[in-house]
Amino acid sequence: MTATRLPENVRARIEAVLEAVDAGLRTRYPGPGERPQPIHTAYVPADQVTADTPAVWGAAALDLLDRHAGELSDLDTGGGFADVRERLRTAPVQDLRIDFEDGYGPRPDDEEDAAALAAGEVVAAWAASAAGPHRFGIRVKGLGGLERRRALRTLELVLDGAGGVPDGFVVTVPKVRAAEQVSALVALCEGLERGSGLAAGALRFELQIESPQAIIGPNGDAPVARMITLAEGRCDALHFGTYDYTADCGVAAPYQALDHPAADHAKAVMQVAAAQTGVWVCDGSTQIVPEADPPAALREHHRLVTRSLRRGYYQGWDMHPGHLITRWAATYEFFRTAAAVAVPRLDAYLGKRGAAGADVVDEPATAQALAATVLRALQCGACTEQWLRAAAPGLDVAVVRALALRRPLPDRAGPNP
Repeated sequence: MTATRLPENVRARIEAVLEAVDAGLRTRYPGPGERPQPIHTAYVPADQVTADTPAVWGAAALDLLDRHAGELSDLDTGGGFADVRERLRTAPVQDLRIDFEDGYGPRPDDEEDAAALAAGEVVAAWAASAAGPHRFGIRVKGLGGLERRRALRTLELVLDGAGGVPDGFVVTVPKVRAAEQVSALVALCEGLERGSGLAAGALRFELQIESPQAIIGPNGDAPVARMITLAEGRCDALHFGTYDYTADCGVAAPYQALDHPAADHAKAVMQVAAAQTGVWVCDGSTQIVPEADPPAALREHHRLVTRSLRRGYYQGWDMHPGHLITRWAATYEFFRTAAAVAVPRLDAYLGKRGAAGADVVDEPATAQALAATVLRALQCGACTEQWLRAAAPGLDVAVVRALALRRPLPDRAGPNP
């Protein structure tokens, strides 16, 4: 019988082709990365922002919660409002965008020039203070048509006012409709870095997806996926624009909402495009704010945040101080519940007990997802490392992170599953 052997020249050709494929996949899909994703982004008009805005929002949210806690008691699962109060008192805002677009509107150039310089001073103050948001930045006007010149000038002046690019700074670019706009945005960042003596790669941006043309292009492709590639590693996140997007789809105004099927489709495409790229997906906003009927508005916001979390959108816009109440309450509740399920399964997985009498037998990919959930719970403050050790002595942050990132486990965790 003749032995079957692959000719060496064929083997070499196959290896060369597949090595190139592997290299391309590693570049385009490096994985989720280690940056902790904020649970929200607060948008505040540029003429209303000061260095104290996060604390002012936190105090306003606390006052609103104290006035309506009784009416919202059914949302206070497991005494979570006590933790929400502490969060609102100490660190209410994780990410904040100073808005020069829809929340600010068209202004005389001298007025926006002054606001841009003042915004630069504010973000520099946040960067220098432990009390500031962990991430912050600006939303400029769009890159299309007449707005483009104003958007570029505002960004230049903000950087002037800040004295450079503070750590944690990002610029959000709205109304991105074509992938080629992202190439221009990369060139803009490179030019500003060279022209101002900034470090290469210092400027990072987020793309606001609020046009159907960014989801499905004229030839049937998904431009948003190409946008991430063309960003050359500078894109931090995709932000969904609820109302522009649904309006462009022809949805009647009373039915424009985060949970409209048109919005769900767009976000699902964004989620798939961003998967394993390290780019975050941020859900959009609701226009229902807690003013006329705070309990009803907060219940609706809590429902929408919970719905988004269940669909894997772990960040969303907040447009009012009151939204902080239900953002933190829903997030804590979601991740505490999810972590309580995930930790025993991870413990069984590490102990190789899953195959013996368990209802669920987990594999490495599932363990990765479970660990990613626990890691998010720890990062947002829903759970503590002390709780994790008490729930499963073989688990700690290092082990969870290794599982979430598919890395070798620390030696103390025993053999690598």
